[in-house]
Amino acid sequence: MKQDYAHLSWAFLCGLFGKTRHAHYDHLWRNQDDSIKEEIILQLVHEIRKPLPRLGTRKMLYLLKPQLASHHIEIGRDYLFDLLDAHKLLIRQRKRKAITTDSRHWMHKYANLVKEMHIIRPEELWVSDITYIRVQNQWGYLSLITDAFSRKIMGYCFRLDMLALGPIAALQMALDVRSYSGQTLTHHSDRGSQYCSKDYVELLGNETISISMTERGDPYENALAERMNGIIKGEFDLYISPVNFEQTYKKIDSSIKAYNELRPHGSCDYLTPCQAHEQGDVLKKRWKEYPGKWEKEKPLAIPA
Repeated sequence: MKQDYAHLSWAFLCGLFGKTRHAHYDHLWRNQDDSIKEEIILQLVHEIRKPLPRLGTRKMLYLLKPQLASHHIEIGRDYLFDLLDAHKLLIRQRKRKAITTDSRHWMHKYANLVKEMHIIRPEELWVSDITYIRVQNQWGYLSLITDAFSRKIMGYCFRLDMLALGPIAALQMALDVRSYSGQTLTHHSDRGSQYCSKDYVELLGNETISISMTERGDPYENALAERMNGIIKGEFDLYISPVNFEQTYKKIDSSIKAYNELRPHGSCDYLTPCQAHEQGDVLKKRWKEYPGKWEKEKPLAIPA
């Protein structure tokens, strides 16, 4: 009797709002389904961000789609942005600046050979730069060499000084892992003393690698290398390291491995750098002009 009365009261209340009991229960079921859906998505986001801790939302969506398909879940970019924002999981960009280039030296400086260069294959152009990482109470310096076509980090070295030994070690690593050694290659960098040093220039010369350098000290002349610094430090939380030098080096190793092998790259048609390097075909760029606009596809070219 009490149960019948409860049903009649609930039906009466639903009628006051112009709704049926079925519509009310359907609303509850949808809310339950949405909660399960969000939980699945958030768990997958946390799994992806273990090796890629600051991966952006658009690339996150690209990696999520095949995994969500197995759960029969489809989501769009805006939904994922809103969900991550609600759970405070959006990535905030950090802007820091430090000087790592000393171009006021007596050594020979080379012309910029890549102003109008269009990259059509791996190991046609390498870009190099040095960036800083704070290690406890001192500074460390990370030298990177990146392939302009595939965006693969070919060589790297981390040291507590800014001597030429760091860039030389990064260059030697890159040379050791070349896949297309029989083709012409250009090396582009800023005009820092490390890249103009006798040992560095001789190593390039011995491998018959053309030397190119920025001309006015403008960071846009080495924009790709600058961008790589930001990706590695920003997405892998390497601006400041709370651990010692050896542990920081291990984190750099694992971060670069994850970048090369796991992170889809918008400039490489969402292939990973390793996949793009092995494929070697002409790639398309996917990039955003502004929030809310979908990707435009353009031929890969090095920025002037």
